[in-house]
Amino acid sequence: MDEIELKYQVPPGQALAVDRAVAGRTGAARQRLQAAYFDTAHGTLAAAGLALRLRREGRRWVQTLKSGSTDAMTRFEHNAARGGSAAMPALDPGLHAEHAVGRQLLDALHGQEPQALQVQYRTDILRRSRTVRTAHGQVELAYDTGHIEAGAQRLAVCELEFELLSGSPRAVLEVAQRWAARFDLWLDGRSKAERGSTLARGQVACAPRVAQAVVLTPAMDVSAAWSAVLRSCADQILANASQIAGGPCGPEHVHQLRVGLRRLRSALRLFDPWVAEPALAPPAARLFAALGQARDRAVLLGPLAGELRAAMVATGLVPPRDGARHDPLDADADAADDHEPGAVVRAAPTQQFLLELLAAMQHVLLDTGDAGDAHAWRRHVKRQLRRWHRQVVDDAGHYAQLDDTQRHTLRKRAKRLRYASEFAAALYEPRAVRRYLRALRELQDRLGAVSDVVMAGVALGQAHGEDPVTWFARGWLAARREHLIDGAVRPLRGFARAPVFWK
Repeated sequence: MDEIELKYQVPPGQALAVDRAVAGRTGAARQRLQAAYFDTAHGTLAAAGLALRLRREGRRWVQTLKSGSTDAMTRFEHNAARGGSAAMPALDPGLHAEHAVGRQLLDALHGQEPQALQVQYRTDILRRSRTVRTAHGQVELAYDTGHIEAGAQRLAVCELEFELLSGSPRAVLEVAQRWAARFDLWLDGRSKAERGSTLARGQVACAPRVAQAVVLTPAMDVSAAWSAVLRSCADQILANASQIAGGPCGPEHVHQLRVGLRRLRSALRLFDPWVAEPALAPPAARLFAALGQARDRAVLLGPLAGELRAAMVATGLVPPRDGARHDPLDADADAADDHEPGAVVRAAPTQQFLLELLAAMQHVLLDTGDAGDAHAWRRHVKRQLRRWHRQVVDDAGHYAQLDDTQRHTLRKRAKRLRYASEFAAALYEPRAVRRYLRALRELQDRLGAVSDVVMAGVALGQAHGEDPVTWFARGWLAARREHLIDGAVRPLRGFARAPVFWK
């Protein structure tokens, strides 16, 4: 009962044009779909990645169980007809018991009575749909308008879904690409259920998606291993990109998207030369850099800014309350465009990259003859880890003599080493991996603290202010930089003695 689909949000200015395009020459009719979504008071089903609903489709009721995505395009869905009465029928979770996901539903309820499941939110949708044919299969277009409602809260819906009816997933990707480019649509991996659950909890945004552990086994060949790693990276990228594009979002969404991009770039390097997806690396790097300005502002306006203000208050340069006198960090905040990350993600280059990422997940391409040799790729991974570890150790050994550019390079190498170690962790002794990662994370913290101060100093160095507050801020950051560098030398040298886990 797997369905393959993609969903795109429609900008308000394109709503009428999309509706007319979906209607086509024959003027496809619209259908009203009213649904009630059930869960426990504590959100048991949402926590398990499940959605259970009763939906009225015309004159009939349908009970549907859905599970979360496995590869950002594929979802499990099981429908059970519930008759054509006017009143909503009683919910019956047992109707899905013949399927593995249905048994997962029953396990999640732990024998609770059906009455424990109550309506948490509702949807009222007008859907216009029609089928398009391509060389690779048939795709249904479904244009949905309406709203999600939870108590007094209401969230508008205006989205276009592309669902595969027959053929290859490539058909969905190609149709989605054409429509997205034509109408400036943006990809949204969040389901109505996920958005509804968020609304029912009284939250304005889905939680930032953090990296999930990749579980590899010694029996995996390089194709299976790469597929697992790629899906983990893509899940983090797509989930955070969806929230940033749709808004509202916070600094952590931007940070976690950049982490996902960094993990993807590290994975591409780790699996080289087997992975034939070189086109993913440049757009991932460009998106990472474009989001860097938002991340830099988060650093400037975060704990570092609080410490700097406290120092200014202690010297009498500024009063205890913020904003009474000139503050260069506040000036930077005033100049910032709070919506910039969303615009970056919604832009055509980012949307094209996300589609390319989805396409890579559908057909893993390998370009060497020993791709099926599990031992060959494990030996390769060990060589890469050893080489990258040595690079970090060498630079950390003379950290005080490096310039800021070289220190930034060291930080990037340490991150790459960490992500590669996490990808391969399941193949080695757990305690040894944990010890090594603990030492590597401590090293990253030291490098990150220096990098944040350097970045803040560069930002203030570009400011034109010549008043005492700006001069104090520059001097304070310069002194803090030297202090952090001096304090990092000994711990960084100690990393060279950290036992590796791959021997």
